Amino acid sequence: MGPFQYWFEVTVSQVTPVRLFMQSSWGWPATESVHFIGLTLLFGSIAVWDLRLLGLGRGVPISAFHRLVPFAVAGFAINVVTGSMFVMAEANQYVYNRAFQFKLVFLALAGLNVLIFYVTMFRRVATLGAGAAPPALARLNGALSLALWMAVIICGRLITFYRPTRCQPGQVIAFVADCIIR
Repeated sequence: MGPFQYWFEVTVSQVTPVRLFMQSSWGWPATESVHFIGLTLLFGSIAVWDLRLLGLGRGVPISAFHRLVPFAVAGFAINVVTGSMFVMAEANQYVYNRAFQFKLVFLALAGLNVLIFYVTMFRRVATLGAGAAPPALARLNGALSLALWMAVIICGRLITFYRPTRCQPGQVIAFVADCIIR
């Protein structure tokens, strides 16, 4: 993945207007704030849906929670845009970052989980009335969804604490001096 990472870093770093905005005094804080608003919309909507699938709030029909989907989609769209801005501003701090890489993996798995749910069990679950318990597979899907989205959030938070360097292990003296001693 090394050559692809390098190509990607160079390519997204060339989006100068975004980089300049993000490096302004208010660019990063404003984008971070909007990113958290998107996260709140996304995870808040998903969490109540998943908790209903797990059996909480049985007094409300599952179909009522489906009205939150537009909020989840809006939150996801906001996070894609703002997250892309972070990557364009500091590509080298994301592309080589293990926490970011894991975040993308968990994000892809969460998306696959949603797809599987809608293809296989949504129609059955949507017809359940108030008080009805969802089937075991739907409960499993809800638990997996919560776990995957929490993993996305945790990995996103860990990005800040893992700062990759451009250390080249093939250059022994430079590697020891720059990457181990520092």
